[in-house]
Amino acid sequence: MKESYFQSQVIMLAKLHGWLVMHTRAVEIRPGVWKTPLQGHAGFPDLVLVHASRGLIFAELKSDKGKLSAMQVVWSETLTIAGQEVYCWRPKDIQDISTRLARKPI
Repeated sequence: MKESYFQSQVIMLAKLHGWLVMHTRAVEIRPGVWKTPLQGHAGFPDLVLVHASRGLIFAELKSDKGKLSAMQVVWSETLTIAGQEVYCWRPKDIQDISTRLARKPI
């Protein structure tokens, strides 16, 4: 499954369960060259989800074979140490994702 399709599924599930969703989209800066405009450190998670009663989630989305970059690991570890709920979600996790988005954090 393409990561973009998977991302659409996760965003749809989040909205279905009442989450606010933030995702920064890549832009084509010249034919065939895509960049994600950002200021700060690379590797920030793909999605930030927030719900008034279900919490705050940072989620990196990967294909089943995708690997986290070194900076994605740094973000994940730093956010976790700071007490945040952080996930690396893959298409095979879709049922667990749906379950988490439907409930309050433990």
